Amino acid sequence: MRALESFSDADFRQTILRALRLLAVVSVAGAVLLWWKMGWQSAVLLAVGAVISGSGLWEWLRLMTAVMARMDKGGEAKPMAILLLGFFVRLAATVALLYVSLKVLNGSVYALAAGLALGVFALTVEGLRLVKAWTV
Repeated sequence: MRALESFSDADFRQTILRALRLLAVVSVAGAVLLWWKMGWQSAVLLAVGAVISGSGLWEWLRLMTAVMARMDKGGEAKPMAILLLGFFVRLAATVALLYVSLKVLNGSVYALAAGLALGVFALTVEGLRLVKAWTV
């Protein structure tokens, strides 16, 4: 059993990257299935939701890496203004992408919601893997 004190920044990064990989695999499989069952519009909506979810995970990785670097260095930290600006730009782009995709595509809104939920699913799976690795 591994001790929680040995959980490092690299372990966190690998966990998020594995979640992104799982998100990509499940998204491709789900998009193919939706394309076959409900049409290409629903498949594109699932892909849009998955891209938004994946970009959120990536942004979370960037923000947490910067915060952890600031905590590790003590008082010597780079300003986070550019990182926060990127976060708010991504947030605005997400709102615009959601609006345009819902306005233009006539697919299932549930496919979009499923795409958005895939990020939570991927993080849950990776969290369960961590629990298993660190307690059993």
